[in-house]
Amino acid sequence: MSDAAGNVAPAVTGPTGDRVRIFDTTLRDGEQAPGIALTKAEKVEIAEQLARLNVDILEAGFPISSPGEFDAVAEIASTVKGPVIAALARTATGDIERAAEALKGAERWRIHTFISTSDVQRESMLKMSYDQVLEAIRENVSLAKSYTDDVEFSAQDATRTPLE
Repeated sequence: MSDAAGNVAPAVTGPTGDRVRIFDTTLRDGEQAPGIALTKAEKVEIAEQLARLNVDILEAGFPISSPGEFDAVAEIASTVKGPVIAALARTATGDIERAAEALKGAERWRIHTFISTSDVQRESMLKMSYDQVLEAIRENVSLAKSYTDDVEFSAQDATRTPLE
């Protein structure tokens, strides 16, 4: 964080001295709030401010969702320096490829892929078996790793997923 003079604070450390990494989702998750629609210029400006605040990882958006979102993620990836620039992608080949294409101009980048894992969402939304979801995870994390070593996987609705 910075003070009124614009001085940026050093990295935050936890009680054991371990470094705390800040993962900011403002540009992706924050834009899902009703009435919020940021322009590409506004997204780039916010990303630059987050970089000045020493945010470690900046999730720039969901490139497959629209051409405008792809362009904004690509612009942030090619212009914002400092943080790891991440893009969200479902565990689907097209999503992973689009995220990689949008991120290719970044100094450091991450593909963040996800899929619903709870029985209710897996069966009603995805129409997939447990084994099909596991295979989609394996295939698409592997595909993402073919583009970058920095891959994050999230299990959507994980709290309702059986522990098996």
